[in-house]
Amino acid sequence: MTPVELSRTVLRAVRCAVDEGELSVAVPVRAVVTPPGPGGCGDYATNIALQLARPAGRPPRQVAEILRPHLSRTAGVAGVEITGPGFLNIHLEAATATIALVREILDGHANGHANGHATDSGQDSHSGHGSHEGRGSHESHSSHESHRTPYGHTPTLTGQVIPLRIPYDIRAEVVADSLVRIVATQGGRAEVGHVRAGEAVSLRPVPAPEDPAPLGADAARWALLHPAAHDRPRITADHLAQRESNPLFRVRYAHARARALTRSATRLGFHGEPGDVPGDVPGAEVLVRELAGYPHALSAAAAQHAPDRLARHLVAIADAFLAFQHTVLPLGDEKPSAAHRARLALAEAAGTVLAGGLSLLGISAPDYL
Repeated sequence: MTPVELSRTVLRAVRCAVDEGELSVAVPVRAVVTPPGPGGCGDYATNIALQLARPAGRPPRQVAEILRPHLSRTAGVAGVEITGPGFLNIHLEAATATIALVREILDGHANGHANGHATDSGQDSHSGHGSHEGRGSHESHSSHESHRTPYGHTPTLTGQVIPLRIPYDIRAEVVADSLVRIVATQGGRAEVGHVRAGEAVSLRPVPAPEDPAPLGADAARWALLHPAAHDRPRITADHLAQRESNPLFRVRYAHARARALTRSATRLGFHGEPGDVPGDVPGAEVLVRELAGYPHALSAAAAQHAPDRLARHLVAIADAFLAFQHTVLPLGDEKPSAAHRARLALAEAAGTVLAGGLSLLGISAPDYL
């Protein structure tokens, strides 16, 4: 059950309440369903009760109490909780939640390509180190049902202009460049400019001890973005090493492995299809949890002006994927089954998120490594 499908479910609940005389309101055209915010719980949340409270002439929590049983009876819904002033927090059954997560990721990726975006994240990728004086964000995305946004993109910062005043420093410029794209995923617009006399600096990460350019564009950006702003980055050849101790290698290798699994499955005559991936499949539970946490990591990176939050979460997704990947393809004389198709779809979702996250950091995600 995707957010779009859940939105329709919420509207059906409202229609049932109206038909049974519990509410006297016009059924809205749409209901916003998003991952729960701070203080929320479950897999998704909706503010429909707050939206209907005034026309219904009832307190929001009372409207939520009326709608809760109608939502709870829906197939695939494990439970509904009310939090705050009247938010309805929807818990999906485990299999339903995994299927919804994978569909949301893959549908958002497909929609981004259908609308002409260049990368998995729905943003253009930039790998240069130059200044971005006066540069604004890319186009933000709405959450309208007919336009499925890339996974993790929300309207949290819609209408907000965030000035980033930086010193003339390579690390500050790279961090600001990434934040332009990260803030845009939340609907905001970051405006970057170098400080002038009398202006206060709003973004000053600890400078690199030496020029990172000899590492090459991708490794240089990772070296500057992966550490927290208050930590001094290490500019060493370790960022180029193709071994497990190198987080950048693990992230890019995990993406390349996800793409390789798709190619291998094609040769075996099957494709990914969102389905139930039981928690006892090695690595699956952790991978689903880390993918579900990606929107929060992206939102936190935008709100805290901290692309390192995104970089570290990509490492967590990559590590979870690498533990899971061995379960995807049939072994020996085993024939491809629904279980293999579901696992492949989960692997493809992981690869999509990794590519999108790297793109937001301005780092390439090669299909072969």
